[in-house]
Amino acid sequence: MKAALVGTDGTLLHEARRATGRERGADAVVETILAFAADLRAHGEKHLGESAVAAGVAVPGIVDAEKGIAVYAANLGWRDVPLRALLGERLGVPVALGHDVRTGGLAEGRIGAGHGSDRFLFVPLGTGIAGAIGIAGAIEAGAHGYAGEIGHIVVRPDGPDCGCGQRGCLETLASAAAVTRAWAAASGDPAADAADCAKAVESGDPAAVRVWQDAVDALAAGLVTALTLLDPGTLIIGGGLAEAGETLFTPLRAAVKERITFQKLPHIVPAALGDTAGCLGAGLLAWDLLSTEVSA
Repeated sequence: MKAALVGTDGTLLHEARRATGRERGADAVVETILAFAADLRAHGEKHLGESAVAAGVAVPGIVDAEKGIAVYAANLGWRDVPLRALLGERLGVPVALGHDVRTGGLAEGRIGAGHGSDRFLFVPLGTGIAGAIGIAGAIEAGAHGYAGEIGHIVVRPDGPDCGCGQRGCLETLASAAAVTRAWAAASGDPAADAADCAKAVESGDPAAVRVWQDAVDALAAGLVTALTLLDPGTLIIGGGLAEAGETLFTPLRAAVKERITFQKLPHIVPAALGDTAGCLGAGLLAWDLLSTEVSA
């Protein structure tokens, strides 16, 4: 778990981390979050001379931000956890709840790589592939909270089975986990991962180049579908695979450019905030909540 004290302008004032300890069970994780938040507030009072005036929390899985409920998170064993109410009761301040990817996307779009862009799409490439759609400084959640799930665009109908029940989803072909699987098989080294594949590409290994290009081609196909629907000004790529730098971005920009016809090519840039994006985004959610309450 990552937590931070965040200033009004998005400045990171203090950051802390703790083990989630999910093996202790769902209720224990919730209690740890509540205690972590209380300790963070106490740190601000002691070291910064003032208490936090609101809280934001970003969680994985299915989130009902409007009702403040963590509906479902498989990795945490959560079902219908009223996290906003629990945190508000513990802290005595207004609390905003958000989805982890959309919250990270909010920070990237507003104060990170998408700063100044009115329309952006944030796509982190990790174990899976997710997305956050930025419109006018906010993140579009969709009618049911499922907007941005670009990882489940089908790019190869005869491709690998996906956990969602479809075949050939983008994340089965172009996520960091997918590249790890493909390179482990191609190299014959079960311990090899996506970072190893990137290094092999840089050294000119033809097998690595094939694995990498397959992933880039699939990613470009999925991104062009997203560009056709959303027309973003900036496309922000983050997550573990983006750490390959220009080994990823040079062929990806070329592959996207090759595929577009009438669409406008967006700026394709690496994410800027790293793994602090979620903390900063949660802070922005909290400040947005306060400004909404004041205006109301």
